[in-house]
Amino acid sequence: MASVPKIKTYHFLPCKYGSELLLDIGRVETLKNYVLDSTLHQLSFYEIIFIQEGSGTFVLDENKISIQPQTVIFTSPGQIRCWDIEQEVKGYTLFFEKDFLHLFFSDELFLYRFQYFHQYSHPAEMQICEASFGKCLELLHEIEREFEQIQNDSNHLIRSLLYQLLIILNRYYACVYNVQRDTYIHSDFYRFRSLLEQRFLEDQTVEAYTKLLNVSSGFLNKICRQFSGLSAQQMIHHKLISEIKRQLHQNKSAKEICYEFGFSDPSNFNRFFKKFTNTTPQQYRRKI
Repeated sequence: MASVPKIKTYHFLPCKYGSELLLDIGRVETLKNYVLDSTLHQLSFYEIIFIQEGSGTFVLDENKISIQPQTVIFTSPGQIRCWDIEQEVKGYTLFFEKDFLHLFFSDELFLYRFQYFHQYSHPAEMQICEASFGKCLELLHEIEREFEQIQNDSNHLIRSLLYQLLIILNRYYACVYNVQRDTYIHSDFYRFRSLLEQRFLEDQTVEAYTKLLNVSSGFLNKICRQFSGLSAQQMIHHKLISEIKRQLHQNKSAKEICYEFGFSDPSNFNRFFKKFTNTTPQQYRRKI
């Protein structure tokens, strides 16, 4: 069987405007390369896409998102994606490195406080009403105007506009999917999400994270179910399956992935994967 081609990774260009600026904005219809890339690819940064016109499909980690007006799509670093365009897509893409916000707010958990990034149990997109979408466009236009004439203090103004936009989007997302919108409850849940992204290869049990967080397993499960709808172990399993699928898209054998993810042998790895996907790693790979 032919090997799967390596997926392209697009990285952020921090000095595009001269001095370092870890955020950028563009019109979807004018940007080249990754924005409408029809091949499998991934980004090393965060992106929010605002669809004004067009139709087709955007695939994000196997989830097929219908492209239609007033749709907002959220992508986190490392997610595998591709575009299948039927009618020309127009809109905005806003993309940034996590440090653009983390360094300013001195809060390493900042981006984990929003429901739409690093999502496990709800969609990575939402369709909102015309008035709400218009509110987002107003803020995007302000950011765009600031980029047209960059000044020494532009990064502060742009950061404040992005902060407003992220909060508004979190409110819309919470309303659309009836989830918790408060970004400052149970910091242990945000810490768990952050630790899981960093340590999923070495720590795959609830007990490992309760020790790191210094909380009980009952408390961790309670806040995970309250905020995500999943137990802590389910969140760990979702993360593992998601990452295994990404590895299967790369030119790696199932055996390599098995030992990299800490499974004792390929048969255990196959059983684990099939339990959550109803297919074996080899069958999944043949579908790619």
